[in-house]
Amino acid sequence: MSSSVQKDCVARILKFLEDHNFKETAHTLERESGLFFNLEFFEEMAQKGEWNEAEKYISGFTKLEDNKLSTKIYFEMRKQKYLETLDKQEYGKAVEILNNDLKVFAQYNNELYKEMVLLITVDDFRKHASLTKYGDTRSARASILREIKKAIDANPVFLGKFRVLALASLQMSNLQI
Repeated sequence: MSSSVQKDCVARILKFLEDHNFKETAHTLERESGLFFNLEFFEEMAQKGEWNEAEKYISGFTKLEDNKLSTKIYFEMRKQKYLETLDKQEYGKAVEILNNDLKVFAQYNNELYKEMVLLITVDDFRKHASLTKYGDTRSARASILREIKKAIDANPVFLGKFRVLALASLQMSNLQI
């Protein structure tokens, strides 16, 4: 099946799934096909702090090592998950995030990783010079989401994959389901 036929077929299936309220299935198809990125769905997950789900979704479109912008996206999501865990004073979980999610970034900036490790030892990470403007979790999520969206917009792996544009062009086509 040609790429454009496959893309058109997936777009039609996604439209059908959404029209019939099969949203979870639609998002799974988006992720598994890697053809259509739903920025609104991604933003929802980020605003709710569902960082594992957000990372799983974005992994259908880009990998951490694809390019610098992809690395930045993954780093910002994982860093925010870590800071939120510290904010809840869940130190055991924070150590797991450091070892399982953030350690990979030490190869890019070991000093930054060491600083993140040290955050576990302070009473309030907001006292760290680079985090004094962190504020509350909700505003921090909004701020980090703006940074992630900039990286997504500039990232060539997302070119032509934004869901809203794809479905708008599908609705204008003469083909019927």
